[in-house]
Amino acid sequence: MGKNRGQSVRIAINPAVLTWAIERAGKQTESLKKTFPKIEAWATREAQPTLKQLEHLANVLRVPLGFLFLDTPPDEPLPLQDFRTKPGARPSRPSPELLDTIYLCQQRQEWFRNYLLSIGESPLPFVGKAKVYDDPLAIAVEIRAAVNFDVEERRTIATWMQAFSRFVEQVEEAGILVMVNGVVNNNTHRTLDPEEFRGFALVDELAPLIFINGADTISAKTFTLAHELAHIWLGESGISDPQMFHLPNEGIERWCNQVAAEMLVPLAMLRERYDPHRELSDELSRLARIFKVSTLVILRRLFDATFLDWDTYRQTYQEESERLRNDEQQTSGEGGNFYRSLSRRVSKRFARALISSALEGQTLFRDAYALLGIHHFSR
Repeated sequence: MGKNRGQSVRIAINPAVLTWAIERAGKQTESLKKTFPKIEAWATREAQPTLKQLEHLANVLRVPLGFLFLDTPPDEPLPLQDFRTKPGARPSRPSPELLDTIYLCQQRQEWFRNYLLSIGESPLPFVGKAKVYDDPLAIAVEIRAAVNFDVEERRTIATWMQAFSRFVEQVEEAGILVMVNGVVNNNTHRTLDPEEFRGFALVDELAPLIFINGADTISAKTFTLAHELAHIWLGESGISDPQMFHLPNEGIERWCNQVAAEMLVPLAMLRERYDPHRELSDELSRLARIFKVSTLVILRRLFDATFLDWDTYRQTYQEESERLRNDEQQTSGEGGNFYRSLSRRVSKRFARALISSALEGQTLFRDAYALLGIHHFSR
């Protein structure tokens, strides 16, 4: 009887809160009518949903159930500074997918920070070491040395994916957590949109963390990782949408772009390798293979080196962007065995520490499973 009573209890929901929840999820009332036939009546208070219906609605809209009981829509600001500057691309509010990804990464970072404190680790010397007025070329050299990033080594790596994987390993070996995922946690029904964000950095002197949107292209992820590294050196947490064509008005983003570009494609090395007698499209492809970056990054660096004028650069960039949208397969590289790819999504460094802590009895298995987003450890 208790169960039936609970299912039949009607709950008044504030129309403004319902509208907020629907818009937050990026949905339209019309699209929800098939699942919730009376949703329009709920919005006008002509009818009231049951608790079970509200639970279902909260699940569909990816919103905490408690929010639907509020008298007014909650203020849910981004927990990080927003450095995204792409014209017209910034959403009116952050998606639930972006917010939940940030919250999960913050939880993981907090656990890892406490873990490092428990084993007596010292702060990393490079976090917050740089200033925005420092020479980007000098900082790029410093970052390459700190993470053992060798441009010549990258030339010998066969594929962009292998080069990116090697880059992630080098950054993690330097003490920075790198998480690459194209969905929220392990939920394949909740994909992350590269048009909303490409990555973010969570600065911490002990446990700095970089998150890369795994739904982006391999070449774009490489530049994003370098860009977020600059954020770690600068000591500035934030969400980024690094791009090579637009020159951000935000001084921090401009500086981080300059550092990332010099780190991946040193201007002096580019000048030595550039062949002005080749067709530009062929030269872009050749240099992109050497440096294992996007042709758009190469194009920008050729402009920086004054090999291209602005009009040629702008026109070629637009043409190359269109070609990449049509031709470049946007693969996250996360397919295959679930547990083998798990370490990429949650950071191999983080996963090893968490599993070790659980096996030693320092962390409850249920907490470890929750942080990893799994139900058990695979042997």
